[in-house]
Amino acid sequence: MKKKLTIGLPRAMLYYRYSTLWQSFFESLGAEVIKSNPTDKKILDEGTALCVDEACLSEKIFLGHVKALVERCDYILVPRVSSFGHKRMMCARFEAMPDIVCNVFRNEPQKFLTYNLDVILNQDEKKAFLEMGQQLGFGKKEVKKAYAAAKTAEQRQWKQQVAEQEALYKTDGIKILVAAHSYVIEDPYLGKPVLDILRELGVTPIRADIVEREPAVKRSTSVSPTIKWEMSREIVGSLAVHKDKVAGVILLSAFPCGPDSMVNEIIQRRIKGVPMLNLTLDAQSGTAGVETRLESFVDIIHFKEGTL
Repeated sequence: MKKKLTIGLPRAMLYYRYSTLWQSFFESLGAEVIKSNPTDKKILDEGTALCVDEACLSEKIFLGHVKALVERCDYILVPRVSSFGHKRMMCARFEAMPDIVCNVFRNEPQKFLTYNLDVILNQDEKKAFLEMGQQLGFGKKEVKKAYAAAKTAEQRQWKQQVAEQEALYKTDGIKILVAAHSYVIEDPYLGKPVLDILRELGVTPIRADIVEREPAVKRSTSVSPTIKWEMSREIVGSLAVHKDKVAGVILLSAFPCGPDSMVNEIIQRRIKGVPMLNLTLDAQSGTAGVETRLESFVDIIHFKEGTL
């Protein structure tokens, strides 16, 4: 009996953007998907040991997740995502990640799977997935069918998420828009504790990254026409659309994110009329400092609205 193909998905970075697409695609092809466990201190520490000091916290976490999957599956997926078109680039780390991973784990008997998404070089997502599926030995027809099913599942799930976030703007009470990349805000070790603290303070946190992407990218030019990073443009466009519907904005980043350091400065200079907190998360354990800053920020909003 033929052994079932197993594909490992590191639960970090682009996993939070593409998990539904990836899992549905591989399962439609009859493969088994194995995910790394949610981020904890052990994963962070092991990833940090594999990285240069200058690497961002999200990259360190990603390498920790890759290490957790080594020798547990036939392939570990590490995609190369470079661009979605002109002035729609991704951070260089997403482009370099397959090379980084293959170098870091060069002495491990582990196979890595990648696909190359670069619209500028005429390599769109569909073409990339077709090539990846055929690389695994599947026929072109079944790969096309698997991609179509996966794309449908992804779009359905994304529309539901956007609708749920939009519904939060209509609720009562203080609402704060949290501007962060999905791999920061959804990570249980990084961003989720921030959302939990805000809820404990009686605040409704709303994610700026869950938004209709194409309209948000277009709207971002009203804040800055020169931002070149795709996910940053989505968030900036979301802020431009929603800032008047919330009582405050939190800019949440993982240290030391290069794109965020520039984009957050632009946001603070160009978006006016709403209280804003710039919060950077590092590898230090404990949330006492974060709690204090969030409590102070919520108090400022209460004072501004006359409810303190």
